[in-house]
Amino acid sequence: QVQLVESGGGLVQPGGSLRLSCIVPPRLFSDRTIGWYRRAPGKSREFVAGEVYGGGANYADSVKGRFVISRDNAKNTVYLQMNKLKPEDTTIYFCKGATRTYYPWGPGTQVNVSS
Repeated sequence: QVQLVESGGGLVQPGGSLRLSCIVPPRLFSDRTIGWYRRAPGKSREFVAGEVYGGGANYADSVKGRFVISRDNAKNTVYLQMNKLKPEDTTIYFCKGATRTYYPWGPGTQVNVSS
């Protein structure tokens, strides 16, 4: 089954950086509606960052000024650059389209921020 595939997670110290990647099926990629989400254990999935069709992006208040969403059109890939990471950013990160929602959630990528 075709789905979005996340990668790039890992272990990083507080204050460090990671770049997550999301490979997107071409039809969905062209919609320019990809968002990043995260879900901590025992909590519901929350919005982190998302593309705005026509340009621009939205960010959750908790990551504003630290995270940046971008894309590489040649690779059908959407990135989440995460800077100044905090322990509370530790969780699994997912990407998903706001359109063509029939594409299922991928497995996610685990981010651990710890000293």
